[in-house]
Amino acid sequence: MNKSELIDAMAANAGLTKETARKALDGFINATTEALKNGDKISILGFGSFETVERKEREGLNPSTKEKIIIPAKKVVKFKPGANLK
Repeated sequence: MNKSELIDAMAANAGLTKETARKALDGFINATTEALKNGDKISILGFGSFETVERKEREGLNPSTKEKIIIPAKKVVKFKPGANLK
């Protein structure tokens, strides 16, 4: 399902116009992005939770040359599904 299909499904399930559903989805994405950038955890009861975690620097391999490289530390988003989603 891509974004436009999700908007269509949201509009049909909630009885909204597609434009209203698009604004709601964009608002959710923007609010989630900002919260995760600030290091906050987002929990949606029954659906799941989003949080950022720090990955340590590690050693990897360049697949084409088999040369060892250092993969730098970085923050990544982690999603943990809720009980109803499992």
